[in-house]
Amino acid sequence: MHASPTKVWLTDFLILAAIWGASFLFMRLAALELGAIPMAALRVTIASVFLLPLLVVKGHWPALRQHWRPVFFVGLLNSAIPFALFGFAVVHISTGLSAILNATVPLFGALVAWMWLKDKPDLSRTVGLAIGFGGVVLLAGGQASFQPNASGVAPIWAVMACLAATSCYALSASFTRKHLSSMPPLVAATGSQMGAMFALALPALWLRPDQMPSVPAWGALITLGVLCTGIAYVLYFRLIERAGPSRALTVTFMIPVFAIVYGVLLLGEHVTSWMLLCGLVIMAGTALSSGLLKLPGR
Repeated sequence: MHASPTKVWLTDFLILAAIWGASFLFMRLAALELGAIPMAALRVTIASVFLLPLLVVKGHWPALRQHWRPVFFVGLLNSAIPFALFGFAVVHISTGLSAILNATVPLFGALVAWMWLKDKPDLSRTVGLAIGFGGVVLLAGGQASFQPNASGVAPIWAVMACLAATSCYALSASFTRKHLSSMPPLVAATGSQMGAMFALALPALWLRPDQMPSVPAWGALITLGVLCTGIAYVLYFRLIERAGPSRALTVTFMIPVFAIVYGVLLLGEHVTSWMLLCGLVIMAGTALSSGLLKLPGR
């Protein structure tokens, strides 16, 4: 007896949300000792080392060699830049707040698809864009302090880094939809991590830490590379293939739930009612803008 197509992609969806929810915790633990860019570089390097043998065994090397340029470019947009930006952010604001801001990915994705792919939204999706961006403004406004916090960096810069990262994810999703739609998930996952590895190599060497990171930091980094990047990106590109890019991007709805729980239980972070309220507004707007929900009568 075979599982229904919906159940198959829904299982990937929930597993991916749980894994990526944990990635904010592991990013924080690793970036505190390594720095944002070295952490991101080692993360994608570990993922590449993990994925490349699988790619070769599956016989996909010729496909990667033929299409390496667009796949490597996706790695720059979908891994190198956002991983470094989130690595910076989670050191200066809570992992829960970072994950809530990460939930704007489908929101920016709908906007990019409208402007680039001419995927014009209907009234429900337009209202959703307005609601979602209103929630982002309210949430960012609540963090809009230019006074340095205990980490020495004003929280607003970390918030802006998160939003820049989610914009990169949105651009990558539309690029993938336009240029890599027929690409096997393992090829897209492996090639994108390799592209990110090459892009970050020199900056990471220049900014490498003076001291050897601790064992817990290395453990967090290895988990980031293998589980939260290598395995997760195979699931993500498979989700795009099975459920479509719009549904795949909505995995970011569930990520904050897992990230907030992990942060509270394992890092002792505090979650404010304002964060939760703005997060709900953002998710409602994102659900409308991605077509997951419709206005009554539409």
